Amino acid sequence: AMVVASGVGAFSASLFTHDSLLVSRDLYYASSRFADVFAYARRAPESVRAKIATLADVREVQTALVFNAQISLEGVAQPLSGRMIGLEPRAMDEGLNRLSLRAGRWPAPGTDEVVVNEAFAGGRGLAPGSEVRALLNGRSERLRIVGVALSPEYVYATTDAFLSDDRSFGVFWMHRERLEAAFDMRGAFNYLALQARAGAIHEGVISEVDRILAPFGSRGAFARKDQPSHMVLTGEIQQQRVWGTVLPTIFLAVAAFVLNVVLSRQVTTQRDQIAALKALGYPELRIATHFLGLGQWLGRVMTQMYTDFFHLPEFVFRSPAWVMFAASGACLAAGLAASWLAVRRVTRLSPAQAMRPPTPADYHPILLDRVGLGALAAPPARMILRSVERRPLRALMTVAGIASAVAILVSGTWFRAAIDRMIEVQFEVARPGDYYLGFTEPRGPEVLSELARLPGVLRAEAARSIPARLHAGHRQYRVALQGIDADAQLSAVVDEYVRVAPVPAGGMLLTDRLAAVLEVAPGDVVRVEFLDGERREREVRVWGVVRELMGMNAYLDAGELRRLAGEAPLVNSAALATDGHLAQQLYEQIKRTPGVAGVFLKEALVRYTRETSTQSVIFFTTVLTLFAAAIAVGVVYNNARIALAERAWELAPLRVLGMTHREVGTLLLGELGAELAIAIPLGLVGGYYLAAMLVTLMSTHTFRLPLVILPPTYAY
Repeated sequence: AMVVASGVGAFSASLFTHDSLLVSRDLYYASSRFADVFAYARRAPESVRAKIATLADVREVQTALVFNAQISLEGVAQPLSGRMIGLEPRAMDEGLNRLSLRAGRWPAPGTDEVVVNEAFAGGRGLAPGSEVRALLNGRSERLRIVGVALSPEYVYATTDAFLSDDRSFGVFWMHRERLEAAFDMRGAFNYLALQARAGAIHEGVISEVDRILAPFGSRGAFARKDQPSHMVLTGEIQQQRVWGTVLPTIFLAVAAFVLNVVLSRQVTTQRDQIAALKALGYPELRIATHFLGLGQWLGRVMTQMYTDFFHLPEFVFRSPAWVMFAASGACLAAGLAASWLAVRRVTRLSPAQAMRPPTPADYHPILLDRVGLGALAAPPARMILRSVERRPLRALMTVAGIASAVAILVSGTWFRAAIDRMIEVQFEVARPGDYYLGFTEPRGPEVLSELARLPGVLRAEAARSIPARLHAGHRQYRVALQGIDADAQLSAVVDEYVRVAPVPAGGMLLTDRLAAVLEVAPGDVVRVEFLDGERREREVRVWGVVRELMGMNAYLDAGELRRLAGEAPLVNSAALATDGHLAQQLYEQIKRTPGVAGVFLKEALVRYTRETSTQSVIFFTTVLTLFAAAIAVGVVYNNARIALAERAWELAPLRVLGMTHREVGTLLLGELGAELAIAIPLGLVGGYYLAAMLVTLMSTHTFRLPLVILPPTYAY
């Protein structure tokens, strides 16, 4: 019963979760009127909005002001990052990307009131009535929180350039006039979202929006599929789909297989009872029906974990009938086939014949005897080998069942090591600095000397990234071209095997996922369309491809990037390595530094990554352990129990002849021990390749887990 419950539970819960996440996301997007196309500009007049609204494929346009800023909280020393969004009053709950108010109320016009996203509010214990300070255009402003909300644009709250976490990055919505005054943006906007008409080709809309916004510092319009929050959420759902089809299908197949074997052998051991029923006049169908008589909770828990992490306003749990029919049907079919075939074998015999013990098998020399090595085996070993050779299919099926359970367990419990490797690659080798800063506007190289003078700073490095589109034939992709100095020590390109990839002086380095999207290889030429500055177009040769774990990235030598873009030495981000002893003074100094919009502390981000991943890893590992153990124990126990029932006629005479319980037990369990000795190594190897298949299937544009299975996982 536990084996069947594990198979059905794993299969149905995973598919229920995937379907529920998909439905919850789509319903939320529809109810919040999530936009189809998005665009950033430096400063565009409001008159441009009307021009875009007249495009044939555009249904509705909404503009806003969006600025990144430092955030300070009373009692929190660490500088935090925030995104300030200025909207028209009706746009908050009636326009595109409408907010879902979770607590409090909307801001009043002409005040310093704001609404904060729920993730940051929960992470920092904020509620209506709390206050924060924001560095807006170089001036520290007091903001009063009056509401907590969710947004479809920030289901997963992240910036465009840095990884972030719920405790370090917050999103704040306020009346637009407040930001207009702070940043001198009256009558202008720098962010646009639009909804396309049904059936419209989004690529065509994007081209038109780019053409109209180009004179106003457009950074390139992009479709919903490239919106950061949507990409992360969709990637997780895609991984859940793989998780919900591969392992659960194997679970269900193994459960059906075990059920088939167990019922077949169980019915066979009851041949005398079946014969008695038949002798008393019971029809065969009635007998077969007797032997055929024969997980929403888990699915709800899994779905709730995802919706809590991504902060959906509500989750709609669905249990499609086809999933239940498929899981039940597979097990019923296995049970039906096993029971019917076994019953048929018995009922074909006459009652008197069926009530007798089975006819002894036709014994013959074992394989060792036939090759002249029989003298090497002791009598108990010869008896065990003979038993295995008499029933090779049964032994093979037992080995397959145990190996499957081991493989499932290995492929489901290596995630902790993979996450540790990912943290090592991304935060220790690729980004060994302690702080990463983002600037509101590109700065000159003199900013490096300013940063180097901050308290406790041992080394400061600055970097430049420029938004661009890469074109390869008819294929294109929007990225941030990242320039890396040859002597950089706080930023590096590192592959999943923890090898540092050098950035060439005369070519471009692409991640393998981006190269696959563009269908290019080393030596090919891509056309770079810069979306900032002079908006040049240049052709660049692909120098190499690197298997990074995160992101769709393109790298150039910093000097080469400046030359291609035709700009002076500028930087828009920086990394700091510190001694850790003057953290408090460093925090205070950074908070007072104008032009710093985002501050990300690596230690906090690593801690957040471990906390969020540990919850899901422990849950899935526990469930998989229980399910795999149920299958393994089910196979082993049922094999031993039924083997005893089948061989009782053989073992009883051995007891009469003077063999002890231990000696008879050795003959019975020795066969099972041999099968275990073969099955476990096969399961370990199978688990590795099953995990490798999962890594391939679960990889997305933004994320790939490294395949790292350490000895403790195999030992476990």
